[in-house]
Amino acid sequence: MASGLKIVTIGGGSSYTPELVEGFIKRYDELPIRELWLVDVEAGREKLEIVGALAKRMVKKAGVPMEIHLTLNRREALKDADFVTTQMRIGQLAARAKDERIPLSHGVLGQETNGAGGLFKGLRTIPVILEICKDIEECCPNAWLINFTNPAGMVTEAVLRYSNIKKVMGLCNVPIGMEMGIAKLLEVEHSRIRIDFAGLNHMVYGLDIYLDGVSVKDRVTDLLTDPNNSSFVKNIQGEEWAPEFLRTVGALACPYHHYYYKTPVMVAKELKEFESNETRAEVVQRLEAELFELYKDETLDIKPPQLEKRGGAYYSDAACRLINSIYNDKRDIQPVNTMNRGAIIGLPAESAVEVSCVITKDGPIPLAMGELPVPVRGLVQTIKSFERVACEAAVEGSREKAILALTINPLVASDQLAKTLVDEMIEAHKEYLPLFFK
Repeated sequence: MASGLKIVTIGGGSSYTPELVEGFIKRYDELPIRELWLVDVEAGREKLEIVGALAKRMVKKAGVPMEIHLTLNRREALKDADFVTTQMRIGQLAARAKDERIPLSHGVLGQETNGAGGLFKGLRTIPVILEICKDIEECCPNAWLINFTNPAGMVTEAVLRYSNIKKVMGLCNVPIGMEMGIAKLLEVEHSRIRIDFAGLNHMVYGLDIYLDGVSVKDRVTDLLTDPNNSSFVKNIQGEEWAPEFLRTVGALACPYHHYYYKTPVMVAKELKEFESNETRAEVVQRLEAELFELYKDETLDIKPPQLEKRGGAYYSDAACRLINSIYNDKRDIQPVNTMNRGAIIGLPAESAVEVSCVITKDGPIPLAMGELPVPVRGLVQTIKSFERVACEAAVEGSREKAILALTINPLVASDQLAKTLVDEMIEAHKEYLPLFFK
């Protein structure tokens, strides 16, 4: 494409956008983006204008010939796009606060992508993503859809099952964060580390860890379980794993596994935050307000370092690296959410999984991971069942299937409580769940 690429970012008014723009600027020599269209909805207009102005200043400072376009007209933006990225939050952070606070008011985990909160984020998001897929089919049928919108696994599952889009990948910053953590632990450059990832989004495991192509899984396990080690890794919640668990589980767990393997501790911690109005949604609302105040500064022409605190660090690197690898047919290995196609035995071939893939111009080729270790296999299969039923509930607007999904989910696991939560949360999110009120 001699004339350069056209990339469309839906949810362009997100506080993450400057990181994405920085990633594209950094790779401009390899990834010649002619136009970057930032799209949002009326409710996000002010944020879009603030972020868009910063993006234009960043591009000007870098001296790259990338045009930044801002619009509320999605179809106009999508026309002849090469890549479409989605980073939306239906109902914005106020909806996330409900996803966290309503379950916690019943004594169960309230979290953005897990349990009842994750279900309702999926129910609000999936119908919107499927509408976007229809627009892509009509306006840019050859474009790649790269989805960062959470719950990324459930969203990718829905696109694969209920749309005609085949060129889709879901992307998460958890695997790249795990690689960075291991690189720090081993005191080496991130580029020298590779992890064999297999599982689902926010339920992914590291089956093996390589340094310069040689397995260092045992060495990493020793470092992680040595209490005398100054780098004894704590995860984002500051909760240490029991050494016995890490040594015997047979895989490296991701930060989100704390919600499943340490449920009572995590619920107690979140209930404390809930009581003092310090849930993650409320913290993020304050962080966002601060970031947008910074973004308004007309002398700011770089991504501010405060953005790292927002929780999505490395997103742009993961996203820009992925787009770069597709465009340039790099055939490097990256973890993405894609169709399983037999890569993980024991999960449906047509379902979405998060797995290490060779990234080519024709898409991801999943690496064959075989069966997951026995200690983790059942949990992954349970969460996949939850995701499948949740997708059906979203597409059909089915209250019964939403209740069933939550009853399957280990973080709720009660039909009566699931019914109470679903009824309360459907009502609370009424504005964003039209299919449930048709």
